[in-house]
Amino acid sequence: MERHNLAEDKKKATRLGAYLIFIDESGFMLTPSVRRTWAPVGCTPLIRHHYTKDRLSVIAGISVSPTRKRLGLFGMFFWNNIAQEEVVLFLHEVLHHLPGHVIALLDNGSIHKGDPLRNLCRRFPRLHLEYFPGYAQELNPEEGVWRLLKGKLANGRPDDLNTLADLLQNEFTIVAQSQVSLRGCIRQSGLPFSLR
Repeated sequence: MERHNLAEDKKKATRLGAYLIFIDESGFMLTPSVRRTWAPVGCTPLIRHHYTKDRLSVIAGISVSPTRKRLGLFGMFFWNNIAQEEVVLFLHEVLHHLPGHVIALLDNGSIHKGDPLRNLCRRFPRLHLEYFPGYAQELNPEEGVWRLLKGKLANGRPDDLNTLADLLQNEFTIVAQSQVSLRGCIRQSGLPFSLR
């Protein structure tokens, strides 16, 4: 995001006393992701699995309180691909938990625009949608959460989607409870954003 636009959003958030929430989606497949690991010399580690395209879709958001001192992590898991209806459901749930104005920052994906979201914004005038520039995923702190979760699940081999969902829920809870991890996600993003 350009500094000028981000400065305007920060001023708007301060003026409204609004929460900021950085939102993104990701998919987690049963096919294991492979990362570097330790093994005895001469013994290449092998991960045996059945190739399948089954996946779990997740939408999540890092929230920043109006005072910018407390971070939160919200998420929803879906068995199918995420569409506008799921984004609306997620934002509705976020509004249920966060009081006052909420500024949601999303990428420019088509699932983040359209009548369902416009209707939600009309029903809840305290919800404000802002968009990252195109092809700038590195600016979204939520990418750091995906990196953490996929790193924790790497080299694993869940047998089915229910097992994957349980593993993912456990790791998601650990990240959500760690202010240090969430602050790290904000800091690693390319945003000129301070959490003082």
